[in-house]
Amino acid sequence: MDTKSEATTTFLTRPYLPPLEEFLPYLAQIWESRRLTNGGPFHQQFEEALREYLGVPHVCLFANGTLALITALQALRITGEVITTPYTFAATTHALLWNGIKPVFVDIRRDTCNLDEEQAEAAISPRTTAILPVHCYGNPCAGERLQQIADTYGMKLIYDAAHAFGVSLAGRSLLALGDLSVLSFHATKVFNTFEGGAIVCHDAKLKQRIDYLKNFGFADEVTVVAPGINGKMNEFQAALGLLQIRYVHQAIAARLAIDRRYRQAIADIPGIRCLPQIDGVTPNGGYFPILIGADYPLSRDQLYDVFRRNHIHVRRYFYPLISNLPMYRGIASATPANLPVATRMAAQVLCLPTYPDLAASIVDRVINILARGH
Repeated sequence: MDTKSEATTTFLTRPYLPPLEEFLPYLAQIWESRRLTNGGPFHQQFEEALREYLGVPHVCLFANGTLALITALQALRITGEVITTPYTFAATTHALLWNGIKPVFVDIRRDTCNLDEEQAEAAISPRTTAILPVHCYGNPCAGERLQQIADTYGMKLIYDAAHAFGVSLAGRSLLALGDLSVLSFHATKVFNTFEGGAIVCHDAKLKQRIDYLKNFGFADEVTVVAPGINGKMNEFQAALGLLQIRYVHQAIAARLAIDRRYRQAIADIPGIRCLPQIDGVTPNGGYFPILIGADYPLSRDQLYDVFRRNHIHVRRYFYPLISNLPMYRGIASATPANLPVATRMAAQVLCLPTYPDLAASIVDRVINILARGH
């Protein structure tokens, strides 16, 4: 066992940060203007820069992705039941509960870990008003089929696109899909503003409603049009976003180089498989999940412990399933029998470290541990 100190711990991921000296002029401008929030100049500039970079019609910035999810559901007036995936981060489903909406879980596809679109259609009831899929690990959902289902049954389609910054399929951004897409700019994401998030929408009227909702529902100084929330992104986050956007291409390129190195090595290790690369997808390298099979010498949890003893942080991402959490497991659709693929994936998955400044020597250490099995 490696006995290196905690100071040399390798993390699952960590934020890419631009040179500090480039951020200081932004701070000086904020200090001088005394404009810290409420749609200040950096907020407006960042919203426009992000809209242009992503190639989308409208962007609404938020303090974090969870507030953006909650507000997206409010903006479309979603009620009743929403079909969603159990294989996701807790925020996806918590946003439903915060809005008094009942989640209905359906199983996932083995090739992408995304919502199974055919099972989603089979789960529709008279109370279903929307589908909330996740582009898991940046893998695109079956957008065309999901849109067809939503249109047929008169439902809304909201994507949790927290993993999908900059990802495209056949040259088209994943953020063009559905009624709304929600992004996260958390520190662990490909693109970050420390904390932060956004809603991507497709028409100006809906953008206006979202902007009201994220500012307590205020339309002007004396008019409140809805019971909104304080979801605004502040000037510090926006300034960092403006700076980060200059470097996001090189950050993604570095992540993809690590992805290629892992895939090349893991192809020769029995008992471990990677998720397949999808034709036509321009990925962002945000995560590197592997699946530990029964023919590998260690169980997934044993391998997890080996990495932790070697001060290499890996993560069982996503485990446990959201459907197994106390606030959800009483729902009829949450039973493991209803979710066999998701249950199996959650028991096998392990995400390896990947971030732009991850040293090649650490990548080799990770690969050597996988190859040795101890």
